[in-house]
Amino acid sequence: MLQKKVLNKLLARAFNIPVKVTYWDGKTEAYGQGQSDIHITFNKKLDLKRMAKVPTLELAEAYMRRDIEIDGSIQELVTAAYGQSDSFLTDQSGFTGALLSKFTSSHDKETSKEDIQSHYDIGNDFYQKWLDDTMTYSCAYWARDDMTLEEAQIAKVHHILDKLNSQPGKKLLDIGSGWGTLIITAAQDYDLETYGVTLSEEQYNYTIQRVKELGLEDKVHVMLKDYRDIEQQFDYITSVGMFEHVGKDNLAEYFADVAKYLVPNGRALIHGITGQHYGAGVDPFIEKYIFPGGYIPNVIENMTHIMDAGLQLDDLEPLRRHYQKTLEHWTVNYHKVYDETVKEYGEQFARMWNLYLQACAASFEAGNIDIMQFLVTKGPAGHDLPMSRAYMTVRDNNN
Repeated sequence: MLQKKVLNKLLARAFNIPVKVTYWDGKTEAYGQGQSDIHITFNKKLDLKRMAKVPTLELAEAYMRRDIEIDGSIQELVTAAYGQSDSFLTDQSGFTGALLSKFTSSHDKETSKEDIQSHYDIGNDFYQKWLDDTMTYSCAYWARDDMTLEEAQIAKVHHILDKLNSQPGKKLLDIGSGWGTLIITAAQDYDLETYGVTLSEEQYNYTIQRVKELGLEDKVHVMLKDYRDIEQQFDYITSVGMFEHVGKDNLAEYFADVAKYLVPNGRALIHGITGQHYGAGVDPFIEKYIFPGGYIPNVIENMTHIMDAGLQLDDLEPLRRHYQKTLEHWTVNYHKVYDETVKEYGEQFARMWNLYLQACAASFEAGNIDIMQFLVTKGPAGHDLPMSRAYMTVRDNNN
């Protein structure tokens, strides 16, 4: 009875939309005014002590176990929680302290390798089920609303390379090169000599195979190593979805390394998840199950590290709505192969990824997190760049 009273009080102000809740005793309560499109069912009682410390983790694991069922859009439900200022789900005070020491510790190279491989080495087959044919697992760029996901991912790569104003024959390093689409496109369409670095064996092997098939061995080079072990300099650097993995205490080193690997007046395009808010920068569910060791810095943190590294900002572009739309496309694709995923990986794994994709889409939709492209120069800002930003979107306007 006590647990139900506590949950009843919490849920009464958890969302900014009407929600219907059925408890483990079979009784149903309606919260908020109006007709509800979302129905939450608690099949079992939850651990209230754990709820007080790590509410998102306790609820996520209950959903994975089917102790909680959600009839309706998870994205809409989580967005509604972020939109409610006094929701217990958005009050991080209960778990920030417990996590703080973990995320202020440095990531040594072995730990970084283990963290990356735990996520990306699930297997290429898993990601091929719901990514597009470019195998791009990062925010797409919707230059037009009617683009397919694949078109938007290719547009993202071109948007990055166009921003660099890259010139033929120069050298480019991609830190965290994924499945290789960016370095291959840069070599084929921009006549750059490209180098990719990754800690994921699955991504490395996939990229090597693609490079061989395309006959690009002389122009595209892939390294299976820690980015901190690179010993060359480059005219351009790209890094997409990488700084979120390095950990809070390694951010300064990451941006310092970007500067170290650039030639004088070289340019870098850093694309990653950030926030226009102050907060913990971590979520216990995502840390435990999706991205161990991850940390999302806010814009001020990134800019401080950029300046400390001796880099200057040329351009800053928020792409929050683009990632929301990307995740919504991934969710649709994932639902098409959901039953297949259950058979191959188990129901808890399948439910975990369903929750993860929709909750992330909600975070971007609500503005809880953002994603930005930082264009920086190792030298005076704007060196050797056109005076107008128009050059960045010529391709958009011609398509």
